[in-house]
Amino acid sequence: MRKIGVEEELMLVDPETFQVTGVSAKALRAREEAVDRGEASATEAPVDQELFLQQIETATKPVERVSELLPEIVRGRCAVGEAARSAGAAAVAVPTPVLSSPEPVVTRKDRYLRLADEYGEMSRQSFLCGMHVHVDIHSEEEGVRALDGIRPWLPTLLAISANSPFFEGRDTRHASWRSQTWNRWPTSGPAEPFGDVESYRATLARMIEWGAAADDGMIYLDARLSATYPTLEIRVADVCTEVEDAALVATLGRALVETAAQGTDGPEWRSDLLRAAGYRASRFGVTDQLVNPLTREVAPARQVFEALRSFVEPALREAGDWEWTEDTFERLLSRGSGAARQRSAFEASGSVEGVVKDLIERTEMSWAQAAGAA
Repeated sequence: MRKIGVEEELMLVDPETFQVTGVSAKALRAREEAVDRGEASATEAPVDQELFLQQIETATKPVERVSELLPEIVRGRCAVGEAARSAGAAAVAVPTPVLSSPEPVVTRKDRYLRLADEYGEMSRQSFLCGMHVHVDIHSEEEGVRALDGIRPWLPTLLAISANSPFFEGRDTRHASWRSQTWNRWPTSGPAEPFGDVESYRATLARMIEWGAAADDGMIYLDARLSATYPTLEIRVADVCTEVEDAALVATLGRALVETAAQGTDGPEWRSDLLRAAGYRASRFGVTDQLVNPLTREVAPARQVFEALRSFVEPALREAGDWEWTEDTFERLLSRGSGAARQRSAFEASGSVEGVVKDLIERTEMSWAQAAGAA
């Protein structure tokens, strides 16, 4: 069975002012000191900096079962949460700054400073947090075959994860504003089918040669071959506040890779139409109609989700995820998607500060029990 892993980027927020705060360096130092003293409760989970000091990142180890993935995500959140607390902040699973915030501060690493200088305002507007799913592949050839095959279904994964309706103090009227902002990058969004490894590598090389990317790490396509691991990396999703939502995206992503890698024919799509389908997913999430890749018509989100499950049914059943994915999606609809819950928090509190307060509380609830048990 293919292993899966998840990387999560979280925002660092002052729990009193609800503004983002640039303390990732302080948080990492505190984390390292706690590990050295044997006091950290999640010592195996990595904690790292991101482009801005107002962000922090963690990752799971590769696992096979969703029953293993869920506690791995929690362990990572526990690590970044405790590190943030040590720096007087909260690590919050939210993709966009909810409140109008001061200028984000670039992390003092050579690569990040170079990117900020080279890409200017584009870099500044990348103050966003996503979730990346890594799925094992056996070869680059298999990986490219899977990249080409999963393309039509990636908007559905975006819709499930959509968790960024607010941006700098206002409701954007989108379920995922992060994806709209992120797709300004010239190397982002859906790609044309590559066909083979040679074409994939040549395309990336041209992007870098022409200055659209500084290196392989700046290939921000909705899915790519990892430059670091023997994995296919799905990058289309918002970071999810609920751990179950994150695991649902990861589990479906693995099933898509497995299905496409086996050569199961999926629908062929133009990238411009995929961009339009992705827009609809970012606009509505799972609260309205999405594009069904099998019919090329809009249909209720639940119907499109079921079409996806049916398309990857053998892979889901082999992994033991068939019933779990259905039950988890139903729970998501019942309690509300990430974007819907943020809007509910705004209605209940009457303020965007109330949205941030709710996000802090829900993120900390996702890992606090694990910290207490450690």
